[in-house]
Amino acid sequence: MAKTASRMIDLGSALPDFRLADPQGEIIDSEDFLGRPLLVAFICNHCPFVKHIADAFAELAREYRAKGLGVVAINSNDSHAYPDDDPESMREEARARGYDFPYLVDDTQAVARAFQAACTPDFFLFDADHRLAYRGQFDASRPGQETPVSGADLRAAIEAVLAGEAPSPDQRPSLGCNIKWKANGDTP
Repeated sequence: MAKTASRMIDLGSALPDFRLADPQGEIIDSEDFLGRPLLVAFICNHCPFVKHIADAFAELAREYRAKGLGVVAINSNDSHAYPDDDPESMREEARARGYDFPYLVDDTQAVARAFQAACTPDFFLFDADHRLAYRGQFDASRPGQETPVSGADLRAAIEAVLAGEAPSPDQRPSLGCNIKWKANGDTP
């Protein structure tokens, strides 16, 4: 595992368009979330950083979806090289973790490239106008540390966005496993 930080792209960036299927074949389009805030999380099944926060992330998503936040998770890893991240395993992971949001397959990795996603987990929160309001860490906890998983950083940003306010610009990068890019020599 290569520890990788998120790229921290410019706040105010527009939501990249996406149209992806979940493991059951249901298509989810970025336009499905017009007029409301949207959280896009790049995650996968096998990453220890994602496993560390997965249950808390599922709980956070349930809580804020009930308040009107759109939530999607995207798995962009090369599932041929990392079979734990294939669609069948994603379906099992979503069921086991209680994900009640779409968990989408980015087989071409084009969506990860459009977002400039770098790691798992990598969080991008867009306001109702689909402008980037937050990008960065779930919280300060990491696997093997004693800091409890709280989702504090992401929660504060979501609360601000749902209140129609800008989150604090003091945002820290997420840290996780690098996205497992396909061996085509064209990785970002």
